[in-house]
Amino acid sequence: MDKLEGRIRNHDREIEKMCNHHFQGFVDSITELLKVRGEAQKLKCQVTETNQKLQNDGKELLTSMDELRQCRLQQRNIATTTDKLTHCLPVLEMYSKLQEQMRAKRYYPALRTLEQLEESCLPQAGSYRFCTIMAENIPRLRTHIRDVSMSDLKDFLESIRKHSDKIGETAMKQAQVQIARDNAVTSQQRSASGRRIRKEMCLGTKVDRNGSNPFSEKDSGILDVEDEEENEIPGAQDLVDFSPVYRCLHIYTVLGARDTFENYYRKQRRKQARLVLQPHSNMHETLEGYRHYFNQIVGFFVVEDHILHTTQGLVNRAYVEELWELALSKTIAALRTHSSYCTDPDLILDLKNLIVLFADTLQGYGFPVNQLFDMLLEMRDQYGEILLKKWNQSFRQILDQDNYSPIPVASPEEYQRIACQFPFQDPELDKIPFPKKLPFSEFVPKVYSQLKEFIYACLKYSEDLHLSSTEIDDMIRKSTNLLLTRTLSHCLQYAIKKKNVGLAELVQIIINTTHLEQSCHYLEEFISNITNVPPDTINATKLYGTSTFKDARHAAEEEIYTNLNQKIDQFLQLADYDWTAAQGGAQASDYLSDLIAFLCSTFAVFTHLPGNAIEHATLPGKVAQTACMSACKHLSTSLLQLLLEADVRQVSMGALQQFNVDVKECERFARAGPVPGFQGDTLLLAFIDLRQLLDLFTQWDWSTYLADYGRPTCKYLRVNPHTALALLEKISRSMKDTSRKNNMFAQFRKNERDKQKLIDTVVKQLRNLIATNQA
Repeated sequence: MDKLEGRIRNHDREIEKMCNHHFQGFVDSITELLKVRGEAQKLKCQVTETNQKLQNDGKELLTSMDELRQCRLQQRNIATTTDKLTHCLPVLEMYSKLQEQMRAKRYYPALRTLEQLEESCLPQAGSYRFCTIMAENIPRLRTHIRDVSMSDLKDFLESIRKHSDKIGETAMKQAQVQIARDNAVTSQQRSASGRRIRKEMCLGTKVDRNGSNPFSEKDSGILDVEDEEENEIPGAQDLVDFSPVYRCLHIYTVLGARDTFENYYRKQRRKQARLVLQPHSNMHETLEGYRHYFNQIVGFFVVEDHILHTTQGLVNRAYVEELWELALSKTIAALRTHSSYCTDPDLILDLKNLIVLFADTLQGYGFPVNQLFDMLLEMRDQYGEILLKKWNQSFRQILDQDNYSPIPVASPEEYQRIACQFPFQDPELDKIPFPKKLPFSEFVPKVYSQLKEFIYACLKYSEDLHLSSTEIDDMIRKSTNLLLTRTLSHCLQYAIKKKNVGLAELVQIIINTTHLEQSCHYLEEFISNITNVPPDTINATKLYGTSTFKDARHAAEEEIYTNLNQKIDQFLQLADYDWTAAQGGAQASDYLSDLIAFLCSTFAVFTHLPGNAIEHATLPGKVAQTACMSACKHLSTSLLQLLLEADVRQVSMGALQQFNVDVKECERFARAGPVPGFQGDTLLLAFIDLRQLLDLFTQWDWSTYLADYGRPTCKYLRVNPHTALALLEKISRSMKDTSRKNNMFAQFRKNERDKQKLIDTVVKQLRNLIATNQA
């Protein structure tokens, strides 16, 4: 503590020394300060005086400054207002423009204006009430534009639905014009190359299906014609206003709902496609029904093709192809169903031409149509069947109306007229002066003309089916073969088999079929000429006309044989033998004399038959010879059956003698040669069985028969033991019955008993002979 206090005292002394050292300076400073105060007082008075003067002088300046400040404030307000108006006026102008576009129904520009108003103008204008109202109206305006454009689209869809028929008709007319133009060009080229068209054709030049596509996919799928056409055919854009669909597409694209629009459009068009593809129930009745159906389909796809090429993505190729596949399947199914009801070949032919035009039109737009042509090939069979039915009626009418008499020709003009209808050449007939008769009847040239007409009808259907000449030739030949082998053959059989047909008519049918058979190679040449296919082409189908007419001729010959046999049977039914007669007559029975007279007059008709003009007749009059031989054989067989009938229980020797006289009359007829051409006694062989049988019984030569039976040199080689036994038993029963009636004469009874024993012995031997042969 002492040290601390000492230290404090030291410091106090140092402070005192320092203060003493500076005190004078302090006193001097105070003195100067007092002097300065006085000066400062004076300066203050001067400053106050100067300030007063300044205040008085600055009052006007302050007033001017306040006025200047107010002016500057007003200037800033004006500038701000001008700036705001600069941003608001475009909004108002844009909104006014929007209203004007809405009133003018220019919805796509209105939608663009609305977009610009929302994205650019309203944000720059600021938060004003009118801007808020406009912003609130924008969604409603968009909705209104969308609804209105959708309504326009629905009107458009309804419009194209109504105009599909007209659009399709226009497209098919233009395709027809293009085909006609190509046809004319092709005809000129063929004329320039010097190709000869035969007179028989008369069907026009085929259209060249390999030419350039008449429609270009680069023309938006619209049907256009060349500028040089005076009568321009309107296209789809001339019949339908497509702007609604374009406008609606753009609007929905801007609204971000393009997918919704595309789906709606495709869905509606699919519905319309199903309606278009639904045919009317009576479509098959007229060609106009088919035409309306095709026009609607073509119109539908012309519109779709136009939309495909004038819009980007509304419809694509896959969508159109899907619709076409649907349309193709339904169209083919409808055509198959409705065409099956058709029975008119002309309507089928017109329908085929319409389908070809339909296919060519759509092919011009790039749609595949091969299935349509395949269906046409299927319809070709139906067309052929209808033709066969029609020609069946024609043939039957010709055959029913024919008089089956040779055609009389009174002048060269008549002869030439028939020669133009039927290729007939006969140098011998040409030497005969007029009037003269052709060997065949009217149905020969008429049938030949109908065959040519049928070939023409087949050729007409084969046109424009993209077939080669060989295929056309093959088709015509096959159809003609069906006509010959089925239709004409049945008609000839009908004419031959119908009731009340006489032998003269059958003879004329044979002559007619002979000449038709000879004309078959002319038909071959005719087909080759109109198809330009040589007849000797490899695998070429041959006509079956020769076999058809041969079969008909053979049927006629068989019918002649049958008719003759039936006539013989009718005469034999008149036979009235007294099988118990004691003695026979010296003359032939009346029925047999009438029968022989009938046969003689009948075989005189056969002198008109051809002999060596055809293959089957190697000898003159072979048909007559065959008929004569057949009649004699039938007569011989019928007489033998008459003798051996079960109802005839007994036969007397007298009846057998009368029967022998009748057989001799038959042999006399055969020996007389009713038909020339038989060698020697060939015709007598028809009665050889009867003759040997009757000789055996009349000569009672049983020992020779039994001894030589089975030898090639046997005198009674044609006598069957069964036949001999049956007749012998009938004679035995007759003798027994006669013996009972004559029992009063004893001298006769012994002879009869001896003869009866002999008969019993022969019967026993015959039975043993039969048993031996059977064993």
